[in-house]
Amino acid sequence: MLELVVEQAHAQGLLVLADAKRGDIDVSATAYAQALAGETPTPFGTVAGLGADAFTASPYMGLDSLRALRAPAAGLFVLVRTSNPGAADVEDLATDGGERVWERVARLVHGLGTPGRASGLHDVGAVVGATAPEHLARARELMPHTPFLLPGIGAQGGRVEDLAPAFAAGRSAGLVTASRSIVGAYEHHGGEPAQAARREAERLRALAWSLG
Repeated sequence: MLELVVEQAHAQGLLVLADAKRGDIDVSATAYAQALAGETPTPFGTVAGLGADAFTASPYMGLDSLRALRAPAAGLFVLVRTSNPGAADVEDLATDGGERVWERVARLVHGLGTPGRASGLHDVGAVVGATAPEHLARARELMPHTPFLLPGIGAQGGRVEDLAPAFAAGRSAGLVTASRSIVGAYEHHGGEPAQAARREAERLRALAWSLG
């Protein structure tokens, strides 16, 4: 089913970001990247991967794992400060140097990316939850050229209006993601489900672009 969704999305000219949250030792990480966004060599020939244009990754195996996850012609978004309430249990803990764990991860992500020639934005992005907008200004300070993937809008309680720091580097520097609030838009606003979802997605896009 996921392969079919990717195929249909590409047929419509859309990019696909797989929220895979992968992370493992370098050998396994390379295989994950091949399966999600590349091709996997096998004794029986080369097998095409899912075809995702980008995917999310966990940083807690370190830089060697993240480097191995980078696939040719595919984007990588690293979990920095996530949108779930339990993020505070680990990501907000103080390190020996005085900064929080997520701030240390942010520094690693900034160092991992390289800027694009036209946009100046790095080719490695960061997942920064929209449910804790008080961290956005600091995250942007630590990662001035990193694209932010911003989950948590809608059902989780995040608001697009609070995300201005994420767009400090321009419109392309922030990618707002919403799922349940779009899929269930017809339940709150009425109308045919597909049209209600489209209206909600367009509303969120207009709000986001007004901040950049």
